[in-house]
Amino acid sequence: MSEILSLKEGTNIMVSQGAHKDLSRRDLLKTLGLGALALGAPQCGSLGIGESGSHDGRQPNIIFIMVDDLGPEWIGCYGSEESLTPNVDALARDGMRFDNVYSMPKCTPTRASLLTGQYPFRTGWVNHWDVPRWGCGCHFDPNHNMTFARLLKEAGYATAAAGKWQINDFRVQPDVMARHGFDEWCMWTGYETGNPPSAERYADPYVHTRDGSRTVEGGFGDQVFTDFIIDFMKRHRHGPMMIYYPMCLTHGPWTDTPLDPGVTGKRERFAAMVRYTDFLTGRLVGALDELGIRDNTIVIWTTDNGSPGGMTARRNGREVKGGKGKLTENGPNAPFVVNGPGLVPAGRVTPALSDFTDMLPTFADLAGAPLPGGLVVDGSSIADLILGRREETDREWIMAMGGGTSRIEEGRVVPRKEYADRVLRNERFKLWIEDGAPTRLHDLAADRGEENNLIDSAKSEISAARAVLENAARRFPAVDGAPRYDPVPPQPWDAQSWSDGQEKEN
Repeated sequence: MSEILSLKEGTNIMVSQGAHKDLSRRDLLKTLGLGALALGAPQCGSLGIGESGSHDGRQPNIIFIMVDDLGPEWIGCYGSEESLTPNVDALARDGMRFDNVYSMPKCTPTRASLLTGQYPFRTGWVNHWDVPRWGCGCHFDPNHNMTFARLLKEAGYATAAAGKWQINDFRVQPDVMARHGFDEWCMWTGYETGNPPSAERYADPYVHTRDGSRTVEGGFGDQVFTDFIIDFMKRHRHGPMMIYYPMCLTHGPWTDTPLDPGVTGKRERFAAMVRYTDFLTGRLVGALDELGIRDNTIVIWTTDNGSPGGMTARRNGREVKGGKGKLTENGPNAPFVVNGPGLVPAGRVTPALSDFTDMLPTFADLAGAPLPGGLVVDGSSIADLILGRREETDREWIMAMGGGTSRIEEGRVVPRKEYADRVLRNERFKLWIEDGAPTRLHDLAADRGEENNLIDSAKSEISAARAVLENAARRFPAVDGAPRYDPVPPQPWDAQSWSDGQEKEN
């Protein structure tokens, strides 16, 4: 019988009766040889290096669409009663819908995990940090972080990104997107302190391309980004391409849209933004059809975290409040739809476990792109599942962590806490680790609202699930990492200390 008294550094842990007593967490990890162990194997996956996921041997195009701040309670195929997403629902009907995929609960941790295939405790992006707004030398450094774009570019893909970036300051690093592996880009950098036009992501958006940064007068942000992507697809339709589209929609400020001009009211505007998100998704899919390349294109549609807390929507007969920034299921449990006629099975709903660290190895697997030797990847490929070659992943658990803002210590950006709160779950049970110790266990099949704490239950199936999830948590480093970067030169707008205004995410 195993009993874990705490998972926090410096406290005692009992692993089993009569064994490893009175060890600190760090000592236990060293004893088990797990102190810095990667959680996933750095390999290309079951397709084999140099092979392609396409049905006819071609490398498939990959389009990854990630909406900002939108939970499944707004998506029809996930039981939403809002009737706003016919195009996304069609992708799910003709493709594959996942029910158990985790993003991270907040913007920056999700984006860093997605790009690198590593959990926030490893990338160091445990909390939110708005680089162009707060600076302080911090940035997503290509010298210290691999991205899926670099891997696929090396495998012969044309690569593009459009939408929200926010983890580099393009005033300081105008060519950093190329260094991250993108051939072309059209990005909203995030608000640049001291540059008022840069605050605009919707009407008259401020965008950054290879030609520099400018305001697109009369444009609407995600319409501009979608036009850019369609143009890129037209020019690269004969070769494999990877498109990363982290939308600005549906993040605030809430606004009317070209599809619903003049709409007023906070919730009404949010609903209009959801509708416009779906409309643009339909435009992209329609462009694939017109170009005759949809049968060799895999489209993934998802979101970076839950909806804002002030927004509610009806899902399966009940009101669901947005959970952005929270570790309850309405925070990290993301809608995740995969579509690819002839490649991805149609009409399939899967409970298979996956989280966003799986994206880099999955893209590499689909593209036949080898992973560099020594690259640590926490996720594992789900390519075989997407392509219908198997019905499950090998995962026993998925994990979400990260929220709030970072702090400054000795001039560098570091996590708020030494060991951030996190949740791990399998298809049924979910474990909470708060302040370094297991505090809650929930049976999600019976308790979706996470109200009944089973942490002290003696039932065999519950204690067995707890043991699996706690054993997984023991493999994490004892202390979360800090962002890896060589500081950029000091700037006049760099944050020196915190104020209430700086605590708000842009």
